[in-house]
Amino acid sequence: MPGALEGVRVLEFSEMIAAPFAGMHLGDLGADVIKVEPPEGDPWRHSLEFAPNESRTFLSLNRNKRGLTLDLKQPEAQGVVRRIVPSMDVVIVNYRPDVPKRLGIDYESLAELHSGLIYVQNTAMGTRGEQRHRPGYDLIAQAVTGLMVTGGRIDDDGVPMPLTPAIGDYGTGLVLALAICAALFARERTGQGQKVETTLLATSLAFQTASFMRTEVTSAASEASVAASGAEARAMNAYYRVYRTRDSMVAVACLTPVLRRKMAQAIGVDDVRHERKIPRDSPEGKEAAFAFTAAAIERFAERTTEEWMARFDAAGVPAAPVRSVAELLDDPQVAANDLVVGFEHPAAGRVEMVGPVMQMAKTPATVRRPPPTLGQHNEEILVEFGYSGAEIASLRASGALAH
Repeated sequence: MPGALEGVRVLEFSEMIAAPFAGMHLGDLGADVIKVEPPEGDPWRHSLEFAPNESRTFLSLNRNKRGLTLDLKQPEAQGVVRRIVPSMDVVIVNYRPDVPKRLGIDYESLAELHSGLIYVQNTAMGTRGEQRHRPGYDLIAQAVTGLMVTGGRIDDDGVPMPLTPAIGDYGTGLVLALAICAALFARERTGQGQKVETTLLATSLAFQTASFMRTEVTSAASEASVAASGAEARAMNAYYRVYRTRDSMVAVACLTPVLRRKMAQAIGVDDVRHERKIPRDSPEGKEAAFAFTAAAIERFAERTTEEWMARFDAAGVPAAPVRSVAELLDDPQVAANDLVVGFEHPAAGRVEMVGPVMQMAKTPATVRRPPPTLGQHNEEILVEFGYSGAEIASLRASGALAH
């Protein structure tokens, strides 16, 4: 069965994480995605290479794409783009705001070739404002938006540490895919293309929702919560945290009064806050929280994770063992939900990785092709757009087409 985006053609000018992640999801949904790389390739190809121009990071972000290597600094390569764009539905650009114009792939230039084009530009800080010129990666976005501080990870010197994986990048990739699908839907109704902008700045702020909010009413409880140190906040939050068990660790997530009572009963520790209402940030409330947390820590250490999971499942308490991602490739629950896909790659051999993130009954998301090797589909793509053998040879001779 065809995917939901069968027939949609995407030209992707991208590198690193955010835009490649978006393009991969569009490809999973059936779109024909052509990834344009410079002669040296996406920089991510060279991060911990296991073979020339191949790395795990690149493989993880670029399945279901065809590869085209163009030196966009060359006029002849820009000519190839102009010849291809009229047949495209979507163009994705993932560079600093000043770069597309220099490479001839800015919105104004490409929209002249195709009025129905959906042009999606992702930047770090946006295309307006005094910081628009700054290059940026996930770490920069986490730093400038407060996300790194909100995450609460610090090293031994008290310096904030970034959240991993690069959630600003990966989150923006999903935002890009969402925006593209929305723009395609709008075009179906109006017949009009449009420019779409996304930023690491916006995604990183959006992740913080209630923290990035100002109201006329601020409660003392909320101010105290913000002011609490990491250690104090952790001790105050016995119902939403990770505990060490006799053999490993288990996470519990009880966000409602009913679930908190169930957990307290399941571990056999009394919590006086269930018997009467005590203000959370009052001295008595803090004393009760610290006492319950200390008792819970001791109780969890008495049993294995498997024993606690059996008890929590019976009691209806949200809980899970703490696992490493390496364990999950063979996990029965992951397999039952078709979250592992495999393919053969020319350099990596058999590859297994996380599959499409959604299940669609009538237009299934699938993996149809492995990530392209550098320049793998150059001739295939150019022939498809009417280039003769002599024209392709001329492009190679000029340096516009690499590999």
